[in-house]
Amino acid sequence: MSEISRLRWRCRRGMRELDVVLVAYLENVYPEAGPGPRDAFARLLECPDPDIMSYLTGREAAPDQALADVIDTVRTSYRPRGA
Repeated sequence: MSEISRLRWRCRRGMRELDVVLVAYLENVYPEAGPGPRDAFARLLECPDPDIMSYLTGREAAPDQALADVIDTVRTSYRPRGA
């Protein structure tokens, strides 16, 4: 199984909203990202769904700057259809 396939599987969450946003980052940004952002994204996927949602909505601050940076990029990488 390739790295992208493993990460795609890990993007499957209990909340459909998270699935959509995380997969958008994986498909649109991750392939061109450097090692730091890739590591931070993998660490983000280790977090519980409620924490990820809190980070993405800004209700809670990320525990470190690398994670905060990747969360900002995840937020902006999602483009709804028709937008």
